[in-house]
Amino acid sequence: MEHSETIAPCPLSKQYRIDATQAWNSLTVFFLYRLALGGTLVLLFFLNALPSGLGRFSPQLYAFSACLYLASIFLAAIPLSLRRPAFGFQAQTQVFVDIMLIPFIMLASGGIGSGVGALLGLSVAAGGILVGGRCAIVFAALASLAVLVEEVYADLGDLFHNTNYPYAGMLGASYFGIALLAMVLARRAEQSEAIAAQRGIDVENLQQLNAFIIQNMQSGILAVDGHHRIRLSNEAAERLYPHAPHCQALESVCPFLAQHFQRWLADPARNGADLKTADGQPVHARFTRLGRTQPPTYMIFLEDSVLRNERVQQSKLASLGRLTASIAHEIRNPLSAINHASQLLEECPGLGGKDRRLVQIIIEHAARLNSVIENVLQLSRRGEARRETLPLVETLADWLREFEARQGLGPAQFLLDVKTRPPQISVDPTHFKQIVENLCSNALKYGHPELGPIVLRVGRVQGEPYVAVLDHGAPLDAETVQHLFEPFFTTSSTGTGLGLYISRELAELNQARLEYGAINGEARGFRLYLPDAEKNSVAL
Repeated sequence: MEHSETIAPCPLSKQYRIDATQAWNSLTVFFLYRLALGGTLVLLFFLNALPSGLGRFSPQLYAFSACLYLASIFLAAIPLSLRRPAFGFQAQTQVFVDIMLIPFIMLASGGIGSGVGALLGLSVAAGGILVGGRCAIVFAALASLAVLVEEVYADLGDLFHNTNYPYAGMLGASYFGIALLAMVLARRAEQSEAIAAQRGIDVENLQQLNAFIIQNMQSGILAVDGHHRIRLSNEAAERLYPHAPHCQALESVCPFLAQHFQRWLADPARNGADLKTADGQPVHARFTRLGRTQPPTYMIFLEDSVLRNERVQQSKLASLGRLTASIAHEIRNPLSAINHASQLLEECPGLGGKDRRLVQIIIEHAARLNSVIENVLQLSRRGEARRETLPLVETLADWLREFEARQGLGPAQFLLDVKTRPPQISVDPTHFKQIVENLCSNALKYGHPELGPIVLRVGRVQGEPYVAVLDHGAPLDAETVQHLFEPFFTTSSTGTGLGLYISRELAELNQARLEYGAINGEARGFRLYLPDAEKNSVAL
Protein backbone atom coordinates (compact mmCIF):
# COMPACT_ATOMS: atom_id res chain seq x y z
CA MET A 1 0.00 0.00 0.00
CA GLU A 2 1.41 3.44 -0.96
CA HIS A 3 1.37 6.13 1.72
CA SER A 4 1.01 9.83 0.97
CA GLU A 5 3.69 12.20 2.16
CA THR A 6 2.96 14.13 5.34
CA ILE A 7 4.05 17.68 6.13
CA ALA A 8 4.40 19.81 9.27
CA PRO A 9 2.88 23.21 8.32
CA CYS A 10 3.30 24.88 11.72
CA PRO A 11 6.92 25.71 12.69
CA LEU A 12 5.83 25.98 16.34
CA SER A 13 4.38 22.45 16.44
CA LYS A 14 6.67 20.08 14.55
CA GLN A 15 4.81 17.02 15.82
CA TYR A 16 1.58 18.12 14.12
CA ARG A 17 1.55 16.62 10.63
CA ILE A 18 -1.08 16.37 7.93
CA ASP A 19 -1.36 14.53 4.65
CA ALA A 20 0.26 16.56 1.86
CA THR A 21 -2.41 15.86 -0.75
CA GLN A 22 -5.23 16.69 1.64
CA ALA A 23 -3.41 19.86 2.75
CA TRP A 24 -3.03 21.22 -0.79
CA ASN A 25 -6.66 20.39 -1.58
CA SER A 26 -7.80 22.25 1.55
CA LEU A 27 -5.65 25.26 0.66
CA THR A 28 -7.19 25.29 -2.83
CA VAL A 29 -10.68 25.38 -1.28
CA PHE A 30 -9.62 28.27 1.00
CA PHE A 31 -8.19 30.10 -2.02
CA LEU A 32 -11.47 29.71 -3.91
CA TYR A 33 -13.38 31.03 -0.90
CA ARG A 34 -11.09 34.09 -0.72
CA LEU A 35 -11.40 34.61 -4.47
CA ALA A 36 -15.19 34.53 -4.25
CA LEU A 37 -15.14 36.87 -1.24
CA GLY A 38 -12.72 39.38 -2.80
CA GLY A 39 -14.51 39.34 -6.13
CA THR A 40 -17.88 39.91 -4.44
CA LEU A 41 -16.58 42.84 -2.37
CA VAL A 42 -15.05 44.55 -5.42
CA LEU A 43 -17.97 43.80 -7.76
CA LEU A 44 -20.57 45.12 -5.33
CA PHE A 45 -18.62 48.36 -4.99
CA PHE A 46 -18.29 49.03 -8.70
CA LEU A 47 -21.91 48.06 -9.31
CA ASN A 48 -22.88 50.51 -6.57
CA ALA A 49 -24.79 47.68 -4.91
CA LEU A 50 -23.06 47.62 -1.53
CA PRO A 51 -25.25 46.89 1.50
CA SER A 52 -25.91 49.84 3.73
CA GLY A 53 -23.09 48.97 6.14
CA LEU A 54 -20.19 48.26 3.77
CA GLY A 55 -17.96 51.22 2.86
CA ARG A 56 -20.29 53.75 4.45
CA PHE A 57 -17.55 55.49 6.46
CA SER A 58 -14.87 55.75 3.73
CA PRO A 59 -15.72 54.47 0.27
CA GLN A 60 -12.22 55.32 -0.97
CA LEU A 61 -10.54 53.26 1.76
CA TYR A 62 -12.99 50.45 1.13
CA ALA A 63 -12.30 50.42 -2.61
CA PHE A 64 -8.54 50.50 -2.10
CA SER A 65 -8.60 47.76 0.53
CA ALA A 66 -10.97 45.52 -1.45
CA CYS A 67 -8.99 45.87 -4.68
CA LEU A 68 -5.70 45.24 -2.85
CA TYR A 69 -7.27 42.18 -1.23
CA LEU A 70 -8.42 40.83 -4.62
CA ALA A 71 -5.01 41.55 -6.17
CA SER A 72 -3.26 39.61 -3.40
CA ILE A 73 -5.56 36.68 -4.09
CA PHE A 74 -4.65 36.70 -7.78
CA LEU A 75 -0.97 36.80 -6.88
CA ALA A 76 -1.44 33.78 -4.62
CA ALA A 77 -2.84 31.76 -7.52
CA ILE A 78 0.55 31.34 -9.21
CA PRO A 79 2.51 29.74 -6.34
CA LEU A 80 -0.56 27.66 -5.44
CA SER A 81 -0.70 26.16 -8.93
CA LEU A 82 3.06 25.50 -8.87
CA ARG A 83 2.95 24.28 -5.25
CA ARG A 84 6.04 26.35 -4.59
CA PRO A 85 7.08 27.63 -2.14
CA ALA A 86 6.14 25.13 0.58
CA PHE A 87 2.58 24.58 1.74
CA GLY A 88 3.16 26.00 5.23
CA PHE A 89 4.50 29.30 3.87
CA GLN A 90 1.61 29.74 1.41
CA ALA A 91 -1.09 28.90 3.95
CA GLN A 92 0.37 31.22 6.58
CA THR A 93 0.75 34.02 4.01
CA GLN A 94 -2.89 33.85 2.92
CA VAL A 95 -4.14 33.91 6.52
CA PHE A 96 -1.79 36.80 7.40
CA VAL A 97 -3.04 38.80 4.37
CA ASP A 98 -6.62 38.36 5.58
CA ILE A 99 -5.67 39.48 9.11
CA MET A 100 -3.95 42.55 7.65
CA LEU A 101 -6.51 43.70 5.04
CA ILE A 102 -9.91 42.74 6.44
CA PRO A 103 -9.54 45.19 9.41
CA PHE A 104 -9.11 48.03 6.86
CA ILE A 105 -12.35 46.97 5.17
CA MET A 106 -13.96 46.86 8.60
CA LEU A 107 -12.63 50.35 9.39
CA ALA A 108 -13.95 51.68 6.05
CA SER A 109 -17.34 50.18 6.86
CA GLY A 110 -17.76 51.79 10.27
CA GLY A 111 -15.81 49.55 12.63
CA ILE A 112 -16.94 46.58 14.67
CA GLY A 113 -20.61 47.38 14.26
CA SER A 114 -20.42 46.66 10.52
CA GLY A 115 -20.14 42.89 11.13
CA VAL A 116 -17.08 42.55 8.89
CA GLY A 117 -15.21 41.07 11.87
CA ALA A 118 -17.02 37.77 11.22
CA LEU A 119 -15.01 37.43 8.00
CA LEU A 120 -11.87 37.57 10.10
CA GLY A 121 -13.23 34.75 12.25
CA LEU A 122 -13.54 32.55 9.14
CA SER A 123 -9.91 33.24 8.25
CA VAL A 124 -8.81 32.33 11.78
CA ALA A 125 -10.77 29.09 11.56
CA ALA A 126 -9.19 28.31 8.19
CA GLY A 127 -5.74 28.98 9.68
CA GLY A 128 -6.45 26.57 12.53
CA ILE A 129 -7.47 23.84 10.09
CA LEU A 130 -4.80 24.45 7.44
CA VAL A 131 -1.78 25.19 9.61
CA GLY A 132 -2.93 23.93 13.02
CA GLY A 133 -0.80 23.52 16.11
CA ARG A 134 0.26 26.57 18.09
CA CYS A 135 0.06 28.65 14.91
CA ALA A 136 -3.74 28.66 15.26
CA ILE A 137 -3.36 30.53 18.59
CA VAL A 138 -0.96 32.95 16.91
CA PHE A 139 -3.55 33.71 14.21
CA ALA A 140 -6.23 34.29 16.83
CA ALA A 141 -3.92 36.61 18.79
CA LEU A 142 -3.03 38.63 15.67
CA ALA A 143 -6.68 38.89 14.63
CA SER A 144 -7.69 40.04 18.13
CA LEU A 145 -4.84 42.56 18.14
CA ALA A 146 -5.88 43.85 14.68
CA VAL A 147 -9.47 44.41 15.86
CA LEU A 148 -8.27 46.13 19.02
CA VAL A 149 -5.86 48.40 17.06
CA GLU A 150 -8.68 49.30 14.70
CA GLU A 151 -10.87 50.32 17.64
CA VAL A 152 -8.08 52.28 19.33
CA TYR A 153 -7.32 54.09 16.09
CA ALA A 154 -10.98 54.94 15.56
CA ASP A 155 -11.26 56.11 19.17
CA LEU A 156 -8.14 58.30 19.07
CA GLY A 157 -9.14 59.81 15.75
CA ASP A 158 -12.72 60.26 16.90
CA LEU A 159 -13.80 58.67 13.63
CA PHE A 160 -17.08 57.29 14.90
CA HIS A 161 -19.66 58.57 17.32
CA ASN A 162 -18.79 55.84 19.80
CA THR A 163 -16.42 52.90 20.14
CA ASN A 164 -17.17 49.55 21.73
CA TYR A 165 -14.13 48.06 23.50
CA PRO A 166 -16.15 45.32 25.26
CA TYR A 167 -17.47 44.13 21.92
CA ALA A 168 -13.93 44.18 20.52
CA GLY A 169 -12.80 42.04 23.46
CA MET A 170 -15.67 39.61 22.95
CA LEU A 171 -14.81 39.38 19.26
CA GLY A 172 -11.17 38.66 20.11
CA ALA A 173 -12.22 35.98 22.59
CA SER A 174 -14.38 34.41 19.92
CA TYR A 175 -11.31 34.24 17.64
CA PHE A 176 -9.47 32.28 20.33
CA GLY A 177 -12.47 30.00 20.74
CA ILE A 178 -12.64 29.45 16.99
CA ALA A 179 -8.89 28.74 16.87
CA LEU A 180 -9.10 26.20 19.72
CA LEU A 181 -12.11 24.51 18.13
CA ALA A 182 -10.31 24.37 14.78
CA MET A 183 -7.28 22.83 16.51
CA VAL A 184 -9.43 20.17 18.15
CA LEU A 185 -11.20 19.38 14.89
CA ALA A 186 -7.90 19.22 13.01
CA ARG A 187 -6.38 16.96 15.65
CA ARG A 188 -9.38 14.62 15.56
CA ALA A 189 -9.27 14.58 11.77
CA GLU A 190 -5.57 13.75 11.97
CA GLN A 191 -6.20 10.92 14.43
CA SER A 192 -9.08 9.58 12.35
CA GLU A 193 -6.93 9.67 9.25
CA ALA A 194 -4.09 7.89 11.08
CA ILE A 195 -6.52 5.22 12.31
CA ALA A 196 -7.99 4.86 8.82
CA ALA A 197 -4.49 4.57 7.34
CA GLN A 198 -3.53 1.92 9.90
CA ARG A 199 -6.76 0.05 9.24
CA GLY A 200 -5.96 0.20 5.54
CA ILE A 201 -2.51 -1.26 6.20
CA ASP A 202 -4.03 -3.98 8.39
CA VAL A 203 -6.62 -4.84 5.74
CA GLU A 204 -3.98 -4.99 3.01
CA ASN A 205 -1.72 -7.13 5.20
CA LEU A 206 -4.61 -9.49 5.88
CA GLN A 207 -5.41 -9.63 2.17
CA GLN A 208 -1.80 -10.47 1.36
CA LEU A 209 -1.72 -13.05 4.16
CA ASN A 210 -4.95 -14.65 2.93
CA ALA A 211 -3.67 -14.68 -0.65
CA PHE A 212 -0.39 -16.26 0.49
CA ILE A 213 -2.20 -18.91 2.54
CA ILE A 214 -4.61 -19.71 -0.28
CA GLN A 215 -1.86 -19.91 -2.89
CA ASN A 216 0.27 -22.19 -0.71
CA MET A 217 -2.46 -24.54 0.43
CA GLN A 218 -2.08 -28.16 -0.61
CA SER A 219 -5.78 -28.30 -1.43
CA GLY A 220 -6.94 -26.73 -4.66
CA ILE A 221 -9.49 -23.91 -4.37
CA LEU A 222 -11.91 -22.66 -7.02
CA ALA A 223 -14.21 -19.71 -6.39
CA VAL A 224 -17.30 -19.90 -8.60
CA ASP A 225 -19.95 -17.19 -9.01
CA GLY A 226 -23.69 -17.57 -9.45
CA HIS A 227 -23.27 -18.09 -13.22
CA HIS A 228 -20.82 -20.97 -12.58
CA ARG A 229 -17.84 -18.95 -13.83
CA ILE A 230 -14.44 -19.41 -12.18
CA ARG A 231 -13.45 -16.20 -10.39
CA LEU A 232 -10.44 -17.37 -8.39
CA SER A 233 -8.10 -20.36 -8.37
CA ASN A 234 -4.92 -21.09 -6.44
CA GLU A 235 -1.76 -22.81 -7.65
CA ALA A 236 -2.84 -26.24 -6.42
CA ALA A 237 -6.09 -26.04 -8.43
CA GLU A 238 -4.21 -24.86 -11.52
CA ARG A 239 -1.90 -27.87 -11.26
CA LEU A 240 -4.95 -30.13 -11.30
CA TYR A 241 -6.74 -28.17 -14.02
CA PRO A 242 -4.11 -26.16 -15.92
CA HIS A 243 -6.71 -24.89 -18.42
CA ALA A 244 -8.88 -23.08 -15.89
CA PRO A 245 -8.55 -19.35 -16.62
CA HIS A 246 -10.61 -16.88 -14.64
CA CYS A 247 -14.11 -16.02 -15.87
CA GLN A 248 -14.32 -19.31 -17.80
CA ALA A 249 -17.35 -21.50 -17.25
CA LEU A 250 -16.84 -24.47 -14.93
CA GLU A 251 -18.55 -26.76 -17.46
CA SER A 252 -15.88 -26.04 -20.09
CA VAL A 253 -13.02 -26.70 -17.64
CA CYS A 254 -14.29 -29.95 -16.10
CA PRO A 255 -17.73 -31.19 -17.12
CA PHE A 256 -17.64 -34.03 -14.58
CA LEU A 257 -16.88 -31.61 -11.74
CA ALA A 258 -19.65 -29.31 -13.00
CA GLN A 259 -22.13 -32.21 -12.86
CA HIS A 260 -21.30 -32.91 -9.21
CA PHE A 261 -21.54 -29.18 -8.50
CA GLN A 262 -25.04 -29.08 -10.02
CA ARG A 263 -26.07 -32.10 -7.94
CA TRP A 264 -24.81 -30.39 -4.80
CA LEU A 265 -26.83 -27.26 -5.61
CA ALA A 266 -29.92 -29.43 -5.90
CA ASP A 267 -29.09 -31.44 -2.79
CA PRO A 268 -26.70 -29.58 -0.40
CA ALA A 269 -26.36 -32.69 1.77
CA ARG A 270 -24.22 -34.27 -1.00
CA ASN A 271 -21.25 -31.95 -0.58
CA GLY A 272 -18.51 -34.41 -1.59
CA ALA A 273 -17.50 -36.20 -4.77
CA ASP A 274 -14.63 -38.38 -5.97
CA LEU A 275 -13.39 -37.76 -9.49
CA LYS A 276 -10.24 -37.84 -11.61
CA THR A 277 -8.32 -35.21 -13.51
CA ALA A 278 -7.46 -35.45 -17.19
CA ASP A 279 -4.22 -37.31 -16.35
CA GLY A 280 -6.04 -39.80 -14.10
CA GLN A 281 -5.08 -38.29 -10.74
CA PRO A 282 -7.75 -39.09 -8.08
CA VAL A 283 -9.30 -36.00 -6.50
CA HIS A 284 -11.88 -35.51 -3.77
CA ALA A 285 -14.07 -32.42 -4.26
CA ARG A 286 -16.06 -30.56 -1.57
CA PHE A 287 -18.53 -27.73 -2.14
CA THR A 288 -19.65 -24.89 0.10
CA ARG A 289 -21.21 -21.45 -0.17
CA LEU A 290 -19.25 -18.41 0.95
CA GLY A 291 -21.43 -16.46 3.37
CA ARG A 292 -24.84 -15.20 2.31
CA THR A 293 -23.71 -12.69 -0.28
CA GLN A 294 -25.83 -11.80 -3.28
CA PRO A 295 -25.09 -12.78 -5.96
CA PRO A 296 -23.81 -16.00 -4.35
CA THR A 297 -20.19 -17.14 -4.37
CA TYR A 298 -19.33 -20.83 -4.08
CA MET A 299 -16.08 -22.47 -3.04
CA ILE A 300 -14.89 -25.79 -4.47
CA PHE A 301 -12.09 -27.53 -2.55
CA LEU A 302 -10.07 -30.05 -4.56
CA GLU A 303 -7.99 -32.42 -2.46
CA ASP A 304 -5.51 -35.01 -3.70
CA SER A 305 -7.00 -38.33 -2.62
CA VAL A 306 -3.55 -39.80 -1.98
CA LEU A 307 -2.68 -37.04 0.48
CA ARG A 308 -6.15 -37.18 1.98
CA ASN A 309 -5.85 -40.92 2.64
CA GLU A 310 -2.38 -40.34 4.01
CA ARG A 311 -3.67 -37.80 6.56
CA VAL A 312 -6.48 -40.16 7.56
CA GLN A 313 -3.93 -42.93 7.92
CA GLN A 314 -1.70 -40.71 10.05
CA SER A 315 -4.62 -39.87 12.32
CA LYS A 316 -5.57 -43.54 12.70
CA LEU A 317 -2.01 -44.56 13.38
CA ALA A 318 -1.57 -41.78 15.92
CA SER A 319 -4.61 -43.02 17.85
CA LEU A 320 -3.46 -46.61 17.54
CA GLY A 321 0.01 -45.64 18.68
CA ARG A 322 -1.26 -43.95 21.83
CA LEU A 323 -3.43 -46.96 22.65
CA THR A 324 -0.76 -49.58 22.03
CA ALA A 325 1.85 -47.58 23.94
CA SER A 326 -0.44 -47.46 26.98
CA ILE A 327 -1.14 -51.20 26.80
CA ALA A 328 2.53 -52.04 26.27
CA HIS A 329 3.60 -50.04 29.31
CA GLU A 330 0.94 -51.74 31.45
CA ILE A 331 2.08 -55.22 30.32
CA ARG A 332 5.79 -54.52 30.62
CA ASN A 333 5.94 -54.17 34.40
CA PRO A 334 4.28 -57.52 35.32
CA LEU A 335 6.20 -59.17 32.46
CA SER A 336 9.50 -57.98 33.95
CA ALA A 337 8.45 -59.39 37.31
CA ILE A 338 7.58 -62.78 35.73
CA ASN A 339 10.87 -62.90 33.85
CA HIS A 340 12.88 -61.97 36.94
CA ALA A 341 11.10 -64.54 39.10
CA SER A 342 11.68 -67.23 36.46
CA GLN A 343 15.40 -66.51 36.38
CA LEU A 344 15.60 -66.73 40.18
CA LEU A 345 13.62 -69.97 40.10
CA GLU A 346 15.99 -71.43 37.49
CA GLU A 347 18.93 -70.87 39.85
CA CYS A 348 17.27 -72.92 42.62
CA PRO A 349 19.55 -75.99 43.27
CA GLY A 350 16.70 -78.35 44.16
CA LEU A 351 14.88 -77.93 40.84
CA GLY A 352 14.41 -81.07 38.77
CA GLY A 353 15.01 -81.49 35.05
CA LYS A 354 11.32 -81.27 34.07
CA ASP A 355 10.81 -78.24 36.24
CA ARG A 356 13.83 -76.56 34.72
CA ARG A 357 12.35 -77.18 31.27
CA LEU A 358 9.10 -75.50 32.35
CA VAL A 359 11.03 -72.53 33.73
CA GLN A 360 12.94 -72.29 30.44
CA ILE A 361 9.63 -72.23 28.50
CA ILE A 362 8.45 -69.35 30.72
CA ILE A 363 11.67 -67.42 30.08
CA GLU A 364 11.52 -68.00 26.29
CA HIS A 365 7.92 -66.89 25.97
CA ALA A 366 8.51 -63.93 28.26
CA ALA A 367 11.34 -62.89 25.93
CA ARG A 368 9.03 -63.32 22.94
CA LEU A 369 6.34 -61.23 24.59
CA ASN A 370 8.93 -58.59 25.45
CA SER A 371 9.91 -58.52 21.77
CA VAL A 372 6.27 -57.89 20.85
CA ILE A 373 6.13 -55.02 23.33
CA GLU A 374 9.34 -53.54 21.89
CA ASN A 375 7.86 -53.64 18.38
CA VAL A 376 4.62 -52.05 19.59
CA LEU A 377 6.53 -49.27 21.33
CA GLN A 378 8.62 -48.78 18.22
CA LEU A 379 5.43 -48.34 16.22
CA SER A 380 3.97 -45.85 18.71
CA ARG A 381 7.16 -43.78 19.02
CA ARG A 382 7.70 -43.10 15.34
CA GLY A 383 6.94 -39.56 14.24
CA GLU A 384 5.36 -38.16 11.12
CA ALA A 385 7.18 -38.63 7.82
CA ARG A 386 9.76 -35.91 7.14
CA ARG A 387 10.43 -36.65 3.53
CA GLU A 388 13.69 -35.73 1.84
CA THR A 389 15.10 -36.13 -1.65
CA LEU A 390 17.61 -39.00 -1.61
CA PRO A 391 19.72 -40.83 -4.23
CA LEU A 392 18.34 -44.38 -3.97
CA VAL A 393 21.42 -46.43 -4.90
CA GLU A 394 23.90 -44.43 -2.78
CA THR A 395 21.56 -44.38 0.25
CA LEU A 396 20.95 -48.12 0.01
CA ALA A 397 24.68 -48.90 -0.37
CA ASP A 398 25.59 -46.79 2.69
CA TRP A 399 22.90 -48.47 4.78
CA LEU A 400 23.98 -51.96 3.68
CA ARG A 401 27.57 -51.35 4.83
CA GLU A 402 26.32 -50.15 8.24
CA PHE A 403 23.91 -53.11 8.54
CA GLU A 404 26.62 -55.69 7.73
CA ALA A 405 28.96 -54.10 10.26
CA ARG A 406 26.30 -54.08 13.02
CA GLN A 407 25.28 -57.70 12.34
CA GLY A 408 28.85 -58.94 11.91
CA LEU A 409 28.05 -60.28 8.43
CA GLY A 410 30.51 -61.10 5.68
CA PRO A 411 30.45 -59.21 2.34
CA ALA A 412 29.13 -62.31 0.52
CA GLN A 413 25.81 -62.56 2.36
CA PHE A 414 24.19 -59.57 0.60
CA LEU A 415 24.44 -58.52 -3.03
CA LEU A 416 23.39 -55.09 -4.29
CA ASP A 417 22.12 -55.53 -7.86
CA VAL A 418 21.33 -52.32 -9.76
CA LYS A 419 19.23 -53.20 -12.82
CA THR A 420 18.36 -49.61 -13.65
CA ARG A 421 19.73 -46.57 -11.88
CA PRO A 422 16.53 -44.70 -10.95
CA PRO A 423 16.30 -40.98 -10.23
CA GLN A 424 16.17 -39.62 -6.72
CA ILE A 425 13.40 -40.67 -4.36
CA SER A 426 11.33 -38.69 -1.85
CA VAL A 427 11.05 -40.51 1.51
CA ASP A 428 11.82 -40.11 5.18
CA PRO A 429 15.40 -41.50 5.52
CA THR A 430 14.71 -43.06 8.93
CA HIS A 431 11.53 -44.78 7.77
CA PHE A 432 13.20 -46.02 4.57
CA LYS A 433 16.11 -47.60 6.46
CA GLN A 434 13.76 -49.17 9.02
CA ILE A 435 11.66 -50.79 6.28
CA VAL A 436 14.71 -52.21 4.47
CA GLU A 437 16.21 -53.41 7.76
CA ASN A 438 12.99 -55.28 8.66
CA LEU A 439 12.93 -56.96 5.24
CA CYS A 440 16.61 -57.92 5.36
CA SER A 441 16.31 -59.22 8.94
CA ASN A 442 13.42 -61.45 7.83
CA ALA A 443 15.50 -62.66 4.89
CA LEU A 444 18.40 -63.56 7.21
CA LYS A 445 16.05 -65.38 9.57
CA TYR A 446 13.80 -67.24 7.11
CA GLY A 447 15.45 -66.95 3.69
CA HIS A 448 18.17 -69.63 3.99
CA PRO A 449 21.17 -67.32 3.48
CA GLU A 450 23.42 -70.39 3.56
CA LEU A 451 22.19 -71.26 0.04
CA GLY A 452 23.48 -68.02 -1.47
CA PRO A 453 23.58 -64.25 -1.05
CA ILE A 454 20.43 -62.26 -0.41
CA VAL A 455 19.88 -59.91 -3.35
CA LEU A 456 18.90 -56.26 -2.95
CA ARG A 457 17.72 -55.37 -6.44
CA VAL A 458 17.16 -51.77 -7.56
CA GLY A 459 15.16 -51.07 -10.70
CA ARG A 460 12.17 -49.38 -12.28
CA VAL A 461 8.76 -50.71 -13.27
CA GLN A 462 6.64 -48.46 -15.48
CA GLY A 463 8.77 -45.51 -14.40
CA GLU A 464 8.37 -46.30 -10.69
CA PRO A 465 11.60 -46.99 -8.72
CA TYR A 466 11.65 -50.03 -6.43
CA VAL A 467 13.87 -52.04 -4.10
CA ALA A 468 13.37 -55.83 -4.06
CA VAL A 469 14.66 -58.19 -1.34
CA LEU A 470 15.11 -61.65 -2.90
CA ASP A 471 16.19 -64.63 -0.82
CA HIS A 472 16.25 -68.44 -1.16
CA GLY A 473 13.28 -69.18 1.06
CA ALA A 474 10.33 -71.22 -0.13
CA PRO A 475 7.61 -69.22 -1.94
CA LEU A 476 4.63 -68.32 0.25
CA ASP A 477 1.23 -69.80 -0.53
CA ALA A 478 -1.73 -67.63 -1.56
CA GLU A 479 -3.47 -67.78 1.83
CA THR A 480 -0.33 -66.72 3.68
CA VAL A 481 0.22 -63.84 1.24
CA GLN A 482 -3.35 -62.66 1.87
CA HIS A 483 -2.66 -62.19 5.61
CA LEU A 484 1.05 -61.39 5.34
CA PHE A 485 0.85 -57.74 6.36
CA GLU A 486 -1.74 -58.12 9.10
CA PRO A 487 -0.57 -57.33 12.65
CA PHE A 488 0.47 -60.35 14.77
CA PHE A 489 0.22 -62.72 11.82
CA THR A 490 3.23 -65.03 11.68
CA THR A 491 4.10 -68.57 10.51
CA SER A 492 6.95 -68.86 13.02
CA SER A 493 6.69 -69.87 16.65
CA THR A 494 9.35 -67.32 17.56
CA GLY A 495 8.08 -64.37 15.50
CA THR A 496 5.90 -61.47 16.68
CA GLY A 497 4.02 -60.80 13.44
CA LEU A 498 4.60 -57.04 13.65
CA GLY A 499 7.69 -56.47 11.47
CA LEU A 500 5.94 -56.55 8.09
CA TYR A 501 2.91 -54.69 9.45
CA ILE A 502 5.11 -51.86 10.72
CA SER A 503 7.02 -51.81 7.43
CA ARG A 504 3.87 -51.45 5.33
CA GLU A 505 2.50 -48.72 7.62
CA LEU A 506 5.75 -46.78 7.31
CA ALA A 507 5.68 -47.25 3.53
CA GLU A 508 2.14 -45.88 3.22
CA LEU A 509 3.12 -42.95 5.43
CA ASN A 510 5.69 -42.04 2.77
CA GLN A 511 3.36 -42.65 -0.21
CA ALA A 512 5.32 -45.84 -0.99
CA ARG A 513 4.01 -49.42 -1.43
CA LEU A 514 5.29 -52.66 0.07
CA GLU A 515 4.15 -55.78 -1.79
CA TYR A 516 5.03 -59.45 -2.10
CA GLY A 517 5.20 -61.17 -5.45
CA ALA A 518 7.18 -61.56 -8.68
CA ILE A 519 7.57 -59.27 -11.69
CA ASN A 520 9.38 -59.58 -15.02
CA GLY A 521 10.26 -63.24 -14.39
CA GLU A 522 12.17 -62.51 -11.18
CA ALA A 523 11.94 -64.67 -8.06
CA ARG A 524 9.13 -63.94 -5.66
CA GLY A 525 10.04 -61.56 -2.88
CA PHE A 526 9.23 -58.30 -1.14
CA ARG A 527 9.28 -55.15 -3.25
CA LEU A 528 9.22 -51.60 -1.94
CA TYR A 529 7.91 -49.17 -4.58
CA LEU A 530 9.13 -45.64 -3.82
CA PRO A 531 7.86 -42.18 -4.87
CA ASP A 532 9.89 -40.47 -7.56
CA ALA A 533 11.21 -37.12 -6.21
CA GLU A 534 10.63 -35.36 -9.54
CA LYS A 535 6.99 -36.44 -9.82
CA ASN A 536 6.36 -35.81 -6.12
CA SER A 537 7.53 -32.21 -6.43
CA VAL A 538 4.51 -31.31 -8.62
CA ALA A 539 1.93 -33.31 -6.65
CA LEU A 540 -0.51 -31.62 -4.36
